[in-house]
Amino acid sequence: MHSQRSGTRTRGFTLLELMVVMVIIGLLAAYVAPRYFAQVGKSEAKLARAQIDALEKALDQYRADTGRYPSTEQGLAALMARPGNEPRWAGPYLKRDVPSDPWGRPYLYRHPGEHGEVDLSSLGSDGRAGGSGDAADVHNW
Repeated sequence: MHSQRSGTRTRGFTLLELMVVMVIIGLLAAYVAPRYFAQVGKSEAKLARAQIDALEKALDQYRADTGRYPSTEQGLAALMARPGNEPRWAGPYLKRDVPSDPWGRPYLYRHPGEHGEVDLSSLGSDGRAGGSGDAADVHNW
């Protein structure tokens, strides 16, 4: 008896077909990646705004208890530890330590502020004043 071969042949992908698929994947990645990373930058700026709002509320509570905001020299640390000359301090005013901004740097605090009673700001992703996009400063004024 003779064994007959089946008429079907197994066929793999050609090099050209693989290259076309890789180009399509590359084009999709080039289109999607910038949009994804732009969203990450926006979410960090939103987090910075939310943290600045929370710090402002804690500063307002500090002022309600003591009659004034902490000085620039006392800084935001006064929200967590009693300044030596503050008998009416009733803190801590935050549940956790004073947060760093989303880019790992401390928030800038000034009292009296140039734009209001207190100025709170983050210098954005680049750590320098000014900037645009995710490098833009985030502040309370």
